[in-house]
Amino acid sequence: MAAIPPDIDMHLLAHGVGDILYRQQGLGGIKVCTHDFRNACSHSIVIGLFVERGEAALPEIAQACYQAPGGSGAYTMCFHGLGHGILAYTGYKLEEAIEICKKTGTESYNYEESAQCISGSIMEIINGVHDRALWERQHVKYFKQEDLLYPCSGELIPEHAKVLCYLYLTPHLFDVAGNMFHPTPEVIGRAFQLCNRLPQSDFANRDACYGGFGKEFIGLVQERDIRLSAAERITDTQLSQIYEWCQLADTQEGTAACIVQAMNSLYWGGENPRSVSIRFCSVIPDPFYQRACFLNLMDNVAFYIKDQNYRAEFCKELPNLYQEECSGKLQ
Repeated sequence: MAAIPPDIDMHLLAHGVGDILYRQQGLGGIKVCTHDFRNACSHSIVIGLFVERGEAALPEIAQACYQAPGGSGAYTMCFHGLGHGILAYTGYKLEEAIEICKKTGTESYNYEESAQCISGSIMEIINGVHDRALWERQHVKYFKQEDLLYPCSGELIPEHAKVLCYLYLTPHLFDVAGNMFHPTPEVIGRAFQLCNRLPQSDFANRDACYGGFGKEFIGLVQERDIRLSAAERITDTQLSQIYEWCQLADTQEGTAACIVQAMNSLYWGGENPRSVSIRFCSVIPDPFYQRACFLNLMDNVAFYIKDQNYRAEFCKELPNLYQEECSGKLQ
């Protein structure tokens, strides 16, 4: 395995690998991809087909996404990657990208495909991965000083996609607070406070706004190495750091949401070793937050894993305090 210097965007690097694979093997290259880079390889495959053929390729892309490597969540995450490419295809015109993304949703998946596609476009308008020069000119149109939670807060984003929009808005919040790439605790604290601009009654979107930080903290603590091998090497000290950063939300709801999404990212639909997620929940000293972490981990296993042997072994690996409750949920 090659040694990679710190602060290399491994997700972007894997997109480059997928681009080459698409040129060599076309859509069939998706079968060669692995999930080691959090679906980035398969993302590039479907982006390549869309750039080549446009909206006419959407039915074929949907079929290809069923073959995306990874667990049961890989299918819908495939559309998240597609959203990146659709935004670049439209010339970084977010309105047009959203209209195309809407066409990907199906009733059988509760239109999750379109929500994920829109979330990919949001991530792309924040970071500008695919065409930096064009992004530089366009992205300023979609962020407002008078509404720092825009575009998620506006009518541009369909209601069913708002939760994922807020979940992926975090790098923009870091940027507003002072530093997108190496946020200090002071920057993190200021960025968290921006979620308070959502009303208390808007629970789901507030939860997603706070939760997005937990997702980002996984990459920060690992110096942007999101490979499966990096997840396996993460230390208890790093896991404790994630918990300490989540506490900078300075509210119980914010810290809990951050912890839950950090755990979700560590577990990654069962594609990462479950031992890492168990260790994360275990290093949390506060009983309230620890319980929230373990209960959400149980819910993840219930949703993503059907293997009864896996479920039984998982429950045995939990601290004694949670084993009986886990068995009741999963057996």
